[in-house]
Amino acid sequence: MALKITLIRSPIGYNKRQKRTVEALGLRRLHQSVIQPDNPAIRGMVRKVSHLVSMEEVAESAVVEEAANVSA
Repeated sequence: MALKITLIRSPIGYNKRQKRTVEALGLRRLHQSVIQPDNPAIRGMVRKVSHLVSMEEVAESAVVEEAANVSA
């Protein structure tokens, strides 16, 4: 399993720690999505900024297909 994380609200106006957490997840722009491995560390980061991001579980095969489409 993997997690698709999307930045849905701007971290502007929130404390520096939350901004760094969003950045550590690989998110830079609004509505940008990243695929991260499903592990306790990533889930904890998402939980800390749950008011700024949305998360959905995706299958590993979808991750491979998406990577193939991006590189093509």
